Amino acid sequence: MSKKRKISLSEEELVLSLQHREKIAVEALYDMYSASLFGVISRIISDAAIAEDVLQETFVKIWHSFSSYSTEKGRLFTWMVNIARNLAIDKIRSKDFKNQNKNQEIENNVTFIDEQRNTVYKPELMGIKDLVQTLKPEQQLIVNLVYFKGYTHVEAAEELGIPLGTIKTRLRMAIQELRKHFN
Repeated sequence: MSKKRKISLSEEELVLSLQHREKIAVEALYDMYSASLFGVISRIISDAAIAEDVLQETFVKIWHSFSSYSTEKGRLFTWMVNIARNLAIDKIRSKDFKNQNKNQEIENNVTFIDEQRNTVYKPELMGIKDLVQTLKPEQQLIVNLVYFKGYTHVEAAEELGIPLGTIKTRLRMAIQELRKHFN
């Protein structure tokens, strides 16, 4: 198995290749600078997946806006770092990013609260399993498969060797019966 050889060009060669829109320029650009640019982005965005997306956006922007780069204004690397940094900052300021973080915080807090209070969904502690025992045996079997073992209706029908319609009817009747205990 052969490893892909990394491409390395001098800055002048790379700039010329980028100006001429050569394929080797993109490969060299990525091989030579992706780790450094990812480091810059990662200092701003801690989520690795989002940082990788911003890195991808950075290379696309470098490729599409390369005509605005001038060797007189500074080194290529400095210009690319500024693009990466600005895109990362734009990302964390974006409404989508803020909303995603808010949603993540809520999910993390719910999990944290559950862990702190040691709450776990255990239907047997709520008396549900006892109530299921009051159902007809054919209804008990279906409720156990679907609600406690996670079977789909189709899987329950295959497991029991009965028609899907029968599964659905018995399940509906079982639920109606169980509702009587909560009214």
